[in-house]
Amino acid sequence: MTTRRDILGGAAALGAAALLPAAHAQAERYSALALQMRCDAVNQDTSRESARARMMASIGRARAQIASSKAFLRTFNGTELKLVVVPEYFITGFPLGESRAQWRDKAAIDIDGPEYEAMAAMAQSQNLYLCVNAYETDTNFPDLYFQANVIFAPNGDQILRYRRMISLYTPSPFDVWDAYLEIYGYDAVFPVARTDIGVLGTVASEEILYPEIARMHAMKGAEILLHPTSEVGSTELTPKHIAKRARAVENMAYVISANSAEIAGTPIPSASTDAMSQIVDWNGRVLAEAQSGESLNANAILDLDGLRGARSRTGMTNLLSRQPFAAYAPAYESAQGAQPNALADGGIDDRAAALNRQRAVIERLQEMAGG
Repeated sequence: MTTRRDILGGAAALGAAALLPAAHAQAERYSALALQMRCDAVNQDTSRESARARMMASIGRARAQIASSKAFLRTFNGTELKLVVVPEYFITGFPLGESRAQWRDKAAIDIDGPEYEAMAAMAQSQNLYLCVNAYETDTNFPDLYFQANVIFAPNGDQILRYRRMISLYTPSPFDVWDAYLEIYGYDAVFPVARTDIGVLGTVASEEILYPEIARMHAMKGAEILLHPTSEVGSTELTPKHIAKRARAVENMAYVISANSAEIAGTPIPSASTDAMSQIVDWNGRVLAEAQSGESLNANAILDLDGLRGARSRTGMTNLLSRQPFAAYAPAYESAQGAQPNALADGGIDDRAAALNRQRAVIERLQEMAGG
């Protein structure tokens, strides 16, 4: 078992090494895009080879859409596109009928494999920061896979890797907690990347519903929360849609949320996941939002000086500065929620086992409420 802590693409090391602009320097304004694009799911593939070919085709389609979006926005608003977020699992879709072992073989990519290399080349060719979401393998846990948000820098380097902590069926670092911390260290669990366009953090999919995930990144200085998602579209406010605004306000941060335009190639009606990609500012204002279909309409010019000014001022509206974080620590320490090391032996289990663990937590919480 390797103990190299930089195997996650330099999540902690590169993030800490990069420098923020000087406090007195004016931050350059730039465009950010939550690219709403169709997912061509690999569920329809009966072999690993055909699934991998489909993934590479999806990456190629994303490359073309990002290139054309960058050119259009430069003409449209005269501002350079420097940050793009694509939807959750944009090259695979999600497991639907496959066992976890089958999904690992078919859809989980290697962190130094050709799919990530193609994504890195995409960021490099367009000279921008790119946030993607994918299922991936880890040689330290050969029977498992994780779901990760990865940020590529304009030079193609992987500068941040955040592995989803809360998932009902996908293994997470918490499932192998002791071993994970020994290998990678705690800084790699909630990493941020300090870049020339701001301090970047990420939230995966439904984790937008959990305030603690975004808060852990905000406490490390995250100014922009990147949110690859694939969620049910609606003309009404949904829990996730409300949560995007809440996370922006309570963390005084931008939220850039990219949703799937549709998921094709499964029995589920393809447009069930659609629309609702958006960019929200630190006051909870929706700056841009995409409606149905593939779209670049969820784009906005980010004002880092305005955000940093709000974080620097005294008064009631500076929410982060008024938080008594230490007061919460004992309650979290003693809480009886989900337990770590559920997959401590490194082996993957089935969905029934995951649901049984959830039932045990529910029973504990009910006992606490009644006691």
